[in-house]
This record gives sequence, structure tokens and C-alpha cells, in this order.
Amino acid sequence: MAVEVVYRSSRDLERLFMDKAEADRHDKMLELAELLAEVLQKAVPSLTEQQVEEAGIYMAKNRDVFAKAFKSQPDALSELLNAPAEAIEPVKATEPVEVAAPVEVAGAEPTKPAKAAKTPK
Repeated sequence: MAVEVVYRSSRDLERLFMDKAEADRHDKMLELAELLAEVLQKAVPSLTEQQVEEAGIYMAKNRDVFAKAFKSQPDALSELLNAPAEAIEPVKATEPVEVAAPVEVAGAEPTKPAKAAKTPK
């Protein structure tokens, strides 16, 4: 029987990833989106929960562009203004799990799990 290792996002249990690092990046993006949503809700209480969630996810997905804009390059935002609008699917954040755990899928080809990045000493 062949076994395929896939990783499940700990904050978005519907999403599966072939790479642990990709699952971890997705979890970190959702964590940032959740914090951004909290800040936006506090700053603009009239926004609905769905609006702050969508705005938080959008900002987290485009964090590099926003970071450039906040670092004295406001024209970096034109990159987002000129890009086609993408439909954002709201993602419900769940309680975080320690790490993305491998999931075995019967009948799939065997693959090696991704190696963890080495930490500097």
C-alpha cells in the first residue's frame, strides 16, 4: 500500500498541503490576519465581523506590499490597485494546534516528508 504524507493547516482544517513549510506559512498568515482583524475592529467598530475578517486576510496575504508602503514607499500600494480583484473566501480561525501533522492517504504514491529548516546556532 502506498502512503502519501500531507499536512493539514492547524487554523484552517479544510486545507491540506503537500509541504509542512507551506502549511506553516498558511497558519502564520491566518494568525496575522486574525490579529489585523482585531485591530481593525477596535479602530472601526462599525465594520462587521465578516468585513474585518476579509480585510485582515487581504492585508495578511499582501503583507509584503503593505510593509513597503509603511516603509516610506506608499506608491507600492499601486501594485494592489492595478491588480485584478480576487474573491476572498472567509476563513474561520480555529484553536491552534502545536504543528501541522502528517495525514496518510491510502492508495497514494509514497513521498518523503519535507525536511525542517535548520536553526542557526
